[in-house]
Amino acid sequence: MVGEDGHAEVDQLWPAIGRGSAEAVELGGGGIEVPASADAFVWLRLYQQEVHGHVPRGRTQPVWWTRRSPFRPLTYHGAHRMFERVNASLGANWTLHDLRHSAAVRMVGDPKLTLADVQWVLGHAHLSATEVYLTPRKDEVVAGVLAHHERHARERSQPVPPPPAPGYNPASLDVLFGRLP
Repeated sequence: MVGEDGHAEVDQLWPAIGRGSAEAVELGGGGIEVPASADAFVWLRLYQQEVHGHVPRGRTQPVWWTRRSPFRPLTYHGAHRMFERVNASLGANWTLHDLRHSAAVRMVGDPKLTLADVQWVLGHAHLSATEVYLTPRKDEVVAGVLAHHERHARERSQPVPPPPAPGYNPASLDVLFGRLP
C-alpha cells in the first residue's frame, strides 16, 4: 500500500479502500491489517500533501509527524502533549484513550458488528476486556425503560378478544390466527 518513498499514491490506495483496511504496526513491531474507512484514506492523503517537502519520505519513515517546526516523528508522548495543549485551551480533559473508548462504544452499539469483531479491532486478547464497553449509559437505560412502559401500556389498552364460540378449541384458533399463547 505504501510506495518506495513511504507515501501511498492514490492508485495504490484504491485496493486498500476496496478492502476497507490498512496495514498498521503493532506495539511489538509486527504488521497487522486493521479496518479503515474510505474517509480515513482521504484524510491521510490530504495530510501527506500538506507535509510533502517538509518531512523525509521512505518506507522506513513514520507516517505521522509533528506539525510544528522542527518536524519530528509524532510519538505517543507528542500526541499526548498535543491533547494537553488543546485541553488547556478548551478547558477539557480528553485523552487519546478517550478516542479509542468512543470508537469502541460506537462499534459495540452497532448491531451488525459482533463483540468478537470489536475485540479483534481493539486487539484485546480476552473477550472479557471488550465486555466493559457493553455497560449502557444512563440515558440509554432510561430510554429503554420508557419504551418498555409504553409498549406495556399499549398492550393493556388493546381490547381482549371475546371467548370462542362453543365447540372451538382456543389453542387451535390461536395457531390459526397467529396469536402467541
